[in-house]
Amino acid sequence: MERGQIDGVRRFHRAVTQRVGALNDAYLSRDRSLGLSRLLWEVEPDGSEVRVLRSRLGLDSGYLSRQLRRLESDGLVTTDPDADDGRVRKVRLTRAGAAERGLLDRASDELAESILVPLTDGQRGRLVAAMAEVERLLLASQVRIDITDPRTPDARYCLRSYFEELGRRFETGFDPARSLSAGDQEMTLPDGLFLVASAQGSPVGCGALKLGAGTRIGEVKRMWTSPDVRGLGLGRRILERLADEAAARGMRTLRLETNRTLGEARRLYETAGFTETEAFNSEPYAHHWFERTLPEGI
Repeated sequence: MERGQIDGVRRFHRAVTQRVGALNDAYLSRDRSLGLSRLLWEVEPDGSEVRVLRSRLGLDSGYLSRQLRRLESDGLVTTDPDADDGRVRKVRLTRAGAAERGLLDRASDELAESILVPLTDGQRGRLVAAMAEVERLLLASQVRIDITDPRTPDARYCLRSYFEELGRRFETGFDPARSLSAGDQEMTLPDGLFLVASAQGSPVGCGALKLGAGTRIGEVKRMWTSPDVRGLGLGRRILERLADEAAARGMRTLRLETNRTLGEARRLYETAGFTETEAFNSEPYAHHWFERTLPEGI
């Protein structure tokens, strides 16, 4: 990492925290810090699960509990077991909390206006565009990719989204039952593995690997990224992680196939070192087959 890049990020942090008032104990002239105000703002109108808030904000369980108790003591939120599942704790805004959130929204609008007003129209456009780019890149930096049981809710969400997208985009639709198998066991070690990419507590991508017993050939399956994060290089990150996992488990060749309508997928594979080859399976939805030689000794 270049020293100049690190220094640039630190300068940006200092400029932003000072300009938005993050250093003040009374953020936006309210009687609480930025951290408490943000936590209050993140509670959905219908309530939010504690675990979701913790994951979304990246907070330690103990710290979040202490912050919630402060909001409760101010009469702004309640924290109770969920009516449908007693194991789940849910945070809800009180009437006073909803009113306070409205005040925070108005004060935040005023702060945003105070930043934009001194600028020309052209400068405002440049600033807002730059902020949008920074937001997307910061999101990319927060993505985690983990080996996950394909039966978990996050994995199921990714697979369901993957199947639905293929159904919309393929000329003939998509029926998983007609496709070559990639069942739960085949995507679970030692037979294979399933990766889930998550950002701010939500699943945003996945990819699977089938490990060929006795063949040293791995197969990439179920590659998907959410439209919300496309263009951030997440597909490449998932693909490279699958390649590393395959090589670490003794695979020497990595194979995959794709449909002709998925032009962006073909471009990804070509730029990631895969070479198009003759068909090596009978996948009914495939028009292009690729493979890549993996290094030994990872």
